[in-house]
Amino acid sequence: MVLNSSAYTPPVTRATFRRAAIAAAVAAVLVVAVLVPMSLAPFALFGLVGMALGLANLAVAVRSVTRFAGSQPSKVRFSGSVLGRLAVITVIAFGCALLFRPAGIAVFGGLALFQLIAVASSMVPLIKEIRNR
Repeated sequence: MVLNSSAYTPPVTRATFRRAAIAAAVAAVLVVAVLVPMSLAPFALFGLVGMALGLANLAVAVRSVTRFAGSQPSKVRFSGSVLGRLAVITVIAFGCALLFRPAGIAVFGGLALFQLIAVASSMVPLIKEIRNR
């Protein structure tokens, strides 16, 4: 997913997104490399779906923050955007978990893994700032 370059996005935000995407790609390769030889390919597939949902959520969140930064956003509108995005992701994840049992539950594992990656990648600038002080 490509971020809109016409609106201003702080460089640290773009770098965080890029770092998270690269780390997620590495994690995806590792997930496939570990689970496929163990005959757990469906779990690997749904784990990748979860990671892709997490990455899509991060991309839309960055775009949403950029859009709201350029205007005078209301808390209600911004909260509605966040809740709507999370509701869609939750419905997709639960749908996969229920329709493709038992492997579909791996979508939640992929979402959790991506969240861990996203938090870790967003901490890098903070750690660099703390070290410079």
